[in-house]
Amino acid sequence: MTKSGSASAASKPSCGHSSGKGRASGKGRAAKSLVSKSPAAAKREYPGLLKELDRRRRTNQLAAYQPYARQAAFHAAGATNRERLFMAGNQLGKTRAGGAEWAMHLTGRYPAWWQGKVFDKAVRLWAAGVTGEGTRDNPQRILVGPPQQPAEWGTGMIPADAIAHTIMGRNAPGALDSVVVRHGGGGDVQAGESVLSFKSYEKGREKWQGETLHGVWFDEEPPLDIYSEGLTRTNATGGITIVTFTPLLGMSDVVLLFLSAEEVERMGKG
Repeated sequence: MTKSGSASAASKPSCGHSSGKGRASGKGRAAKSLVSKSPAAAKREYPGLLKELDRRRRTNQLAAYQPYARQAAFHAAGATNRERLFMAGNQLGKTRAGGAEWAMHLTGRYPAWWQGKVFDKAVRLWAAGVTGEGTRDNPQRILVGPPQQPAEWGTGMIPADAIAHTIMGRNAPGALDSVVVRHGGGGDVQAGESVLSFKSYEKGREKWQGETLHGVWFDEEPPLDIYSEGLTRTNATGGITIVTFTPLLGMSDVVLLFLSAEEVERMGKG
């Protein structure tokens, strides 16, 4: 069994495969309707058309996601590895990559270029950060939208039309406990409802026990006991864990899990 790291993109064996295709938009129909109208009428309707196109773009960020090379390598490693690490500097797209992948698994909407892990039915996933506020401001924001603006929920990586309902948390203002997400319903992807729950490391290992999951996303480096407990939650399903963070703790126990002896020796020599 191997682990993989992107940037370090790091990983461990996974299974399952399927495919998904997007639907054609109404953009072509809208354009045809404008052409058939008089120039004056078309000019009047044009701002409304632009507004509608912008709304569709903002409420379906997932459709526009195009990973750069390191992100693509991180995703692809999921086809054969249960555990993956994306370790890189600040503002290099680690959390965005994690959010995009989690949105795909939750919805069953995999793009044509996807080469990574695929679930062909609804899933139960966790996304976690160091604190409740950190989870709200990072994975929740990327997945759902601005925490302080409920009217904008649906502008994150989970498309607005896939969000069935949300359940509020109690730990921080604007923090969600969980999101129910519509999964599949097109092509060979079975329709159902996925459940995404938000967690934090600060609650301790005991709060991570008992659940059976298809995946856990650790955004920021977790303590080793929390990581081990999260991984255990996925054993029964053959599920996955992904870790995305900037290495602030040096050669920690979690980082060492994803490095070979040769890599550790090389890094030790500077």
